[in-house]
Amino acid sequence: MEKEIKDGRIRSNIQIGSEVEVVQKQDQRSGDLTQGIVKRILTKSPNHHRGIKVMLESGEVGRVQSVFE
Repeated sequence: MEKEIKDGRIRSNIQIGSEVEVVQKQDQRSGDLTQGIVKRILTKSPNHHRGIKVMLESGEVGRVQSVFE
């Protein structure tokens, strides 16, 4: 079964416990993605053009590029 991928720029697509790929601040130039589970949603607005900022369970912080359903 394939996972559905949702847009990480829309806050309503992301819940605590969602599996996501984020780009961390230091990886913005290279575009390296980090995969993890959302612990906290840090962006308050309903959408953000670079991605909703979240904290992963590992403690890493980044902007969501894609959400796996």
